[in-house]
Amino acid sequence: MFRVVEAPIAVSELLAAVSRPGAGAVALFLGTVRDESAGRRVERILYEAHAPMARAVLERIGREIESRWPGARAAIVHRVGTLALGEASVAVAVSSPHRAEAFEACRHAIERVKADAPIWKKEYGPDGEEWVEPTART
Repeated sequence: MFRVVEAPIAVSELLAAVSRPGAGAVALFLGTVRDESAGRRVERILYEAHAPMARAVLERIGREIESRWPGARAAIVHRVGTLALGEASVAVAVSSPHRAEAFEACRHAIERVKADAPIWKKEYGPDGEEWVEPTART
């Protein structure tokens, strides 16, 4: 399950996508819209993506996880459109036979998404709007 969606992320679908009898652990990461970024107040965020390319990158990251951590299964979903404070913008689920690998693979996946996926964000606040450079994401 590697998707770019316009609707709220269905976490239960991600968990179902990675569920299997051999999984002793499932790590789930949710990136949410926060009210501050680089010392500026944020009221909402607009995410835009080149959806076909972004889906391909998400799938490539998932396949990398599955080959690098034997027995792991990954699912990654990123939301686009305007998101309010507290809404989930990205979700990564990784199942693995053991928790250490699930945590490590999940962190690796979100770091790769932030670095590689053609997804851009514009932050809106009381002082105006600003596109955020991909290298500045945290």
